[in-house]
Amino acid sequence: MIEHPKIIQGGMGVAISDWKLAQAVSAQGQLGIISGTGVAMIMTARLQKGDPNGHVRRALSNFPDANVAQRILDKYYVDGGTPEGTPFKRMTMWSLNPSQALLETTVAANFVEVFLAKEGHNNPVGINLLEKVQLPNMASLYGAMLAGVDYVIMGAGIPVQIAGILDKLAEHQPVEYRVDVHGASKDDDYRLGFDPEAVFPGISELGTLNRPYFLPIISSNVLAQALLKRSTGKIDGFVIEHHTAGGHNAPPRGAMKLDDNGDPIYSHKDEVNLEKIRDIGLPFWLAGGYGTSEKLQEAIDNGAAGIQVGTAFAYCDESGLTRTLKDRVIDMALKNEIVVRTSPLASPTGFPFKVVQMSGTLAEPAVYEARERVCDIGFLRHLYKEDDKIGFRCPAEPVDQYVKKGGKLEETPGRTCLCNNLSAKAGFANVRRNGYEEPSLMTSGDDLVNLSRYIPEGQTSYTAKDVLQYLTQGILEMA
Repeated sequence: MIEHPKIIQGGMGVAISDWKLAQAVSAQGQLGIISGTGVAMIMTARLQKGDPNGHVRRALSNFPDANVAQRILDKYYVDGGTPEGTPFKRMTMWSLNPSQALLETTVAANFVEVFLAKEGHNNPVGINLLEKVQLPNMASLYGAMLAGVDYVIMGAGIPVQIAGILDKLAEHQPVEYRVDVHGASKDDDYRLGFDPEAVFPGISELGTLNRPYFLPIISSNVLAQALLKRSTGKIDGFVIEHHTAGGHNAPPRGAMKLDDNGDPIYSHKDEVNLEKIRDIGLPFWLAGGYGTSEKLQEAIDNGAAGIQVGTAFAYCDESGLTRTLKDRVIDMALKNEIVVRTSPLASPTGFPFKVVQMSGTLAEPAVYEARERVCDIGFLRHLYKEDDKIGFRCPAEPVDQYVKKGGKLEETPGRTCLCNNLSAKAGFANVRRNGYEEPSLMTSGDDLVNLSRYIPEGQTSYTAKDVLQYLTQGILEMA
């Protein structure tokens, strides 16, 4: 019987669950997870910042294609870093016909992040991706697999295609991803292809790659059964996420109703029947409000393999969140001033999204209103079909552009550019040529109010090891 880790560290993007956090968790014998969302954008920004300590360059020196690694360095690396306030040089946005350079850079970036996370120990490391961010996923998975990633965790949608893609990528075979297109008919079939040998000639000579365990994130028994029925390959288990978790939440079942604060109202219909999950016979982990040793024991007693915890790790020393934002949140938590809302509007995906209420961030109405709407990264754009033409639009882009592309005006209020604003909280805020710097948007689970439980007495910061010791006290032995 496979001995899976009891604790999975949540895969928080953009760059919050970076390689340093994943390495710290995996080194302690639990499952560290890197976020693959936007990781190519982050790698190129790190190079432009001068790659302090040479971590990215060290990982790239181990990339299987040295010519690709050198091309990336030639294009993005700046010795000593660019001057403060310099706009980042960005990659082209994804399309159904991505450039060779975009594919190479995306594969290499995911390789780099997993390679660094796996350094210094022999324990498993995983990657978290979003079904809603479809276009980079095949290249991201392949890059992670080249570095020996052990687990793939995926939510924000129904990832029925991923298991079969993992099977083929392990053999360096060409794969396809059927993409969602708004306005397409049931007879339409739009796909993006990825051929490892075409991008990296001779790469198959490496031999068969490790096929990682695949754990979809689900929020209902119905979704679990749908995935088992429709998946193109083997599903190895599930992460069952409650709507109290941070980031994107599954919408409530039935018609959307809001409480007096404007948060979606969930009911007993949104609770997962663990007896039915146990009957499936696959390992599962419980997530969303499970950040205590008591909840870990409760999960195990209910037949779970363990728990997934995100919020507790987001503010530890090793996470990718900027020190300034960590200190502000920890201070607010210690003073019992933290508030987390579930916004039905913030995310361009249409999924409810957890937002920490903090001044100076996009949660503050004045900051939101002052930001010029722009779509220049585009991970959450929607493909749409109109008059037999395919295009991209995002409800967070300039309103006139969105409406001109056939989008509905009522879909635009309150939308935020998660691509830019989540990058900003990790220290990679884009600076406009007029000097305007993108503000941050903070997301955390409802459990953020209990952050003080992980902080050693007399201190105002904590480590990933502190979190793991708190979670495992009296239950598991640490590595």
